[in-house]
Amino acid sequence: MIEKRILNPGRLRKIHGGFSYIPHRFLTDGFLASLDQKEILLYLFLILVSDRHGLSYYSYDMICSLMRLTLDEYIEARDGLLKKDMIGFDGKIFQVLDLPAVPHFSAPMSGEDPAVVARIIRQSLAEVPR
Repeated sequence: MIEKRILNPGRLRKIHGGFSYIPHRFLTDGFLASLDQKEILLYLFLILVSDRHGLSYYSYDMICSLMRLTLDEYIEARDGLLKKDMIGFDGKIFQVLDLPAVPHFSAPMSGEDPAVVARIIRQSLAEVPR
């Protein structure tokens, strides 16, 4: 086991003002792997700007400007996160939702990495009731 030690004691993270967090199961349960790069970027942005209830009201033009996304990339990422049940959106306000029970993987596209396809198949088989 690797022994952890503080590398820079003068630069320990502290909570100042707002606080954002990402549950560890975002990584361990496969949610990170279920998102494409633009979805990850938008999701992390929404976590950073949301309040304690996960709410934020940044406009699409501000999000596109700050994240350097085109309007089409923003819409695709937003719709992907909605479809995967990771955010709510009413046209004005976003809500980062509590993670669903399991991640939703999009159908692999032609030329998809075989390792990703294999992982999706293994996860799908593990979810089938026996």
